[in-house]
Amino acid sequence: MARIIDGSEKNMVGERVRSLRLARGLSQQLLPDRLETLAIYICRGSISRIEDKQRTVTDIELYGLSEALRVPIEAFFEKEEK
Repeated sequence: MARIIDGSEKNMVGERVRSLRLARGLSQQLLPDRLETLAIYICRGSISRIEDKQRTVTDIELYGLSEALRVPIEAFFEKEEK
């Protein structure tokens, strides 16, 4: 089966994950700690790779990230205000 994602970026949400995490004062280790309480296991290194768009994000992981960062899923797809 062909991959839907073409090119070097493997997700659309990495930059928003980083900005939302930083806005909440969370380190790359505290975010996986929060996810673990939801039974979603993403290591610190994988958070880094998600934020750098080097790793895909499953729907379950995206749901967990929205819960852990306390934002609706739609927030990951909004343009960041500068």
